[in-house]
Amino acid sequence: MSAVLLAVFNDYDTAERVRVMLVRDGFPTDRVEVTATQDLGRAALEPAASCHDKCVQYFGTLLCGQDEGHYPEMLAQRVDGGAATVTVHPRGTLETERATELLQQAQPAEVLAHDLANKGWERASAKTDGYWIRHVWLEPSAQTDCLYCRLFPFNSAGHTH
Repeated sequence: MSAVLLAVFNDYDTAERVRVMLVRDGFPTDRVEVTATQDLGRAALEPAASCHDKCVQYFGTLLCGQDEGHYPEMLAQRVDGGAATVTVHPRGTLETERATELLQQAQPAEVLAHDLANKGWERASAKTDGYWIRHVWLEPSAQTDCLYCRLFPFNSAGHTH
């Protein structure tokens, strides 16, 4: 599992406001989730009969470290009792720091972190400065005017225009 920040709030309305705040700050909607009895979110997709068991399975996939075994049941009980969680999947140091700051500002009852040392996607996918799309797609090329040939020059010999 990748890096996870999970904050517990005492009520759904606060958790929903925090989710909106994170998305407005720039976090993609697919990396910010709320789990509550009225909005199970991704936990609803778990193959269990009860909401409680769905939450246990879901939190178990997020917090799967050796020392995190007690958290899934505890979090499911908190959700059963009316609490709500906000889960953020940050990518890199800057997003981790910003998500932590925003979550702490909202004064959660508890914050759990998993695998924050995992810095995947820190540089997105570019290892150099510049605008690859502009270079490949927009700048004129003396060799070819075909987009396919520009994107896949090593494979363009068999390509017909």
